[in-house]
Amino acid sequence: MHIVQYIYLFFTILLLSACGGSDKIVIEGDIANPGNVKVVAFYEGDRKLDSVYLSDLDKFKFERPATQPRLITITVGKNKYPVIVSPGEVLHFTIDLMNRPEDYVVKGSDLSVALQGFQPIEQRKRAVEDSLQRDFIQQTIGKSDGEVDLLRTAYLSRYKVVARSYTDEAVAFAKEHPDLAGFYVMSTLDPELAEQELIAYVDAIGEQFGDNRMVTLFKEEIEKLKKLAVGQPAPEIVGYTPHNETVKLSDYKGKYTLVDFWASWCVPCRKENPNIVRLYQMYHDQGFEVLGVSLDDNPGSWMRAVADDKLEWTNISDLKAWSSDLVLDYRIKAIPASVLVDPQGNILAKNLRGEELSAFLKTLFD
Repeated sequence: MHIVQYIYLFFTILLLSACGGSDKIVIEGDIANPGNVKVVAFYEGDRKLDSVYLSDLDKFKFERPATQPRLITITVGKNKYPVIVSPGEVLHFTIDLMNRPEDYVVKGSDLSVALQGFQPIEQRKRAVEDSLQRDFIQQTIGKSDGEVDLLRTAYLSRYKVVARSYTDEAVAFAKEHPDLAGFYVMSTLDPELAEQELIAYVDAIGEQFGDNRMVTLFKEEIEKLKKLAVGQPAPEIVGYTPHNETVKLSDYKGKYTLVDFWASWCVPCRKENPNIVRLYQMYHDQGFEVLGVSLDDNPGSWMRAVADDKLEWTNISDLKAWSSDLVLDYRIKAIPASVLVDPQGNILAKNLRGEELSAFLKTLFD
């Protein structure tokens, strides 16, 4: 082989070695002042990929085969740092645990550098959420159930203000970064409070990042969310009354109907029932209906709760509790849950309770 070819081959091998190879990702870093931290963990979504021990010099190195960019969360103690590493890249991560969590340094990945720019916003949101939660817990000490419910409503309103501001910043960032950095930021939004923004984002990115597992899973979840979005037809509900009469949600066409998912054993549901009774009596003559859908599995408990809470509207159940098909159809993760359906059978609003439900109905009927 000619000497020039030898030299070319040598530098090619050296370059591939320096870049970590085109079929894997590499993350290496330095942790200053680690304290009791001995291990650095790596996650992809909720799935733990690996963990490595710090060396005597407080360094670490993580390698993984990869054929596409990977969105990895580096976990150091209680702190989490999102990075995006493409095949062939060697990402250098440096953090001093005596500094603020967002004061880390990344090199070797433009997408990770872009993502770092959003971290102060995400950290600020988390700090405000933690502060609100601590303050709420402190304020509820010694309070009655009624006072706690009022406090919960007030703090939820404050949280929604924070979430609204964060959503706006996330959407703006994603527009400036139509790449995986933008995707990560959008994936941190609360689906219940940013439903329309998430649906619009998935529609906009179309088939982009189609080979990325996390993006694919995210799109699948948003497509499921889309089926229950405000403005979409409410999935049909079929159930049976305590007298074994078949009732369908479609029977309520032409009326504003609150579909209330509840159960006799659900304490928050039972506390909300008097509010729904009051609103039902106030607006029923104007075209407001309620369809109670119980997630009970004991008919006796269900019927006693209907009688004790004086629920005047039709109540149905399949007595399958959390095994009911409706849990999947309506993506119910906790109760009380509800959807307000308009006269055309489309979803008008979701999970309105207390003063929020009262205020919304007032705009419809007063």
